[in-house]
Amino acid sequence: MNKNSVSQMIKFTLFSVSAGIIQAGSFALFEEVFKMPYWPSYLISLILSIVWNFTFNRRYTFKSAVNVPSAMAKLFGFYAVFTPVSTYLGHVAEGGGINDYVVLIVTMLSNFVLEFLFSKFVIYRNQENTRLDK
Repeated sequence: MNKNSVSQMIKFTLFSVSAGIIQAGSFALFEEVFKMPYWPSYLISLILSIVWNFTFNRRYTFKSAVNVPSAMAKLFGFYAVFTPVSTYLGHVAEGGGINDYVVLIVTMLSNFVLEFLFSKFVIYRNQENTRLDK
């Protein structure tokens, strides 16, 4: 593993932590304050964290000048699969008596690993370090 890949993993982790704070905070707000059910709370908080994470990782982690609509379309493809699967499985787990926050943590960890791999090897493949203002 080269120095650039290690740096990317560290940056991706830090931005993902910040996105995770946004996701967990908004999830708690929707569940505890607005008393929303699990799945809409999860879905809205996931969307908020996706936008945050994409914006910072494109610019600072992968330093990519990739076409934003194209990159967003690829990320949308990832989430077109991940979101319904994770929402359904989370709903089933929550219905089976597993604490909402445990379900959220497991889902967020899965999302973290899978999104990094998808970003590195699909979205930004051959497009890393192409920004002029690195």
